[in-house]
Amino acid sequence: MNIAIVCYPTFGGSGVLATELGKALADMGHSIHFITYQQPVRLGGFHANIFYHEVRVPTYPLFDFPPYETALASTMVDVVNNHAIDLLHVHYAIPHASAAYMAKQILAKQGKHIPVITTLHGTDITLVGRDKTYSPVVTFSMEESDVLTAVSNNLKAETYKYFDIVKPIEVIYNFVDVKRFHKKPITAFKKLIAPDGERIIIHASNFRKVKRVDDVIKTFLLIAKEIPAKLLLIGDGPERPEIESMTRNCTAKDDIKFLGKQEQMEDLLPIADLFLLPSEYESFGLAALEAMAAEVPVISSNAGGLPEIIINGDCGYMSNVGDVADMAANAIKILKDDAVYATFKANALLQAQRFDIENIVPQYEAMYQRIINELTPA
Repeated sequence: MNIAIVCYPTFGGSGVLATELGKALADMGHSIHFITYQQPVRLGGFHANIFYHEVRVPTYPLFDFPPYETALASTMVDVVNNHAIDLLHVHYAIPHASAAYMAKQILAKQGKHIPVITTLHGTDITLVGRDKTYSPVVTFSMEESDVLTAVSNNLKAETYKYFDIVKPIEVIYNFVDVKRFHKKPITAFKKLIAPDGERIIIHASNFRKVKRVDDVIKTFLLIAKEIPAKLLLIGDGPERPEIESMTRNCTAKDDIKFLGKQEQMEDLLPIADLFLLPSEYESFGLAALEAMAAEVPVISSNAGGLPEIIINGDCGYMSNVGDVADMAANAIKILKDDAVYATFKANALLQAQRFDIENIVPQYEAMYQRIINELTPA
């Protein structure tokens, strides 16, 4: 199959999922055409079956805001026309679903019928898409997609809750390449971070309010009172300056390190002993899944789709949003006893394997073939 994938090229979960999906499909022999405004961060190296098409948006004095959606639709039309594309798979509804609808109508006028699949990832539904500025277009674009998918049952329920749509939503979970994250040996690297055998705790996010990174700091400080530990904060975003300021005067400031954006999470997660994710909402929790694939137990909130991937008391613990005392107590429960810790590590890996790339990507492949057979004229 020739598949065009439209996504954001950034560190966010939707871009990561879209890029990893495309790479996996290319390894299976399909031709993958990425369409976005810059090369996706996870799209490194050369692959004979992967092609990248940059969306160029000319600037004119008339435009205070360059019309990216129009340029994107035109690029989709060009790629479909020149590369025998079988279907368009757009990730994150805004503005990709509406641009795909426009491209589909243009192609239909030319006698070409291209199926469009829209995958919902989270804030395109739960935050941005609900804004009345965007909601009518998002609703229309979802209904006009040939297939609508969501990365969790929670996100599916949220979509029906906030949008007046009747189209069926198929749930295909996010996935992780377990082999990529389950790296050994890591002892030497770990000793550089924690030379005296301290426990290493990691948080990774886009540092937005919804991630509650301040709760990460509060939880860590409670843990550090009981167990020698180091905290690595990975990522960047609007809340980072405030979080950095918050840590400068705390008792364990020398044990907290800000690493910024990191592309190779598979090199960092395996050195962790625990992953903290106290978010106010997660449509799925890909960062938690990647941690579990690295055999790292997770302490998280019980928000959104996290209960669909974390088994409470088995591969980690979940607490109510904002309950840092409970999160810290659960973390200490795991970390203070080596036998308990070993069990949680093993269970984390077992749970991650349920969402392994080899189990999930074939679901997308089968869906593609089904839609092509159903919607492409004989």
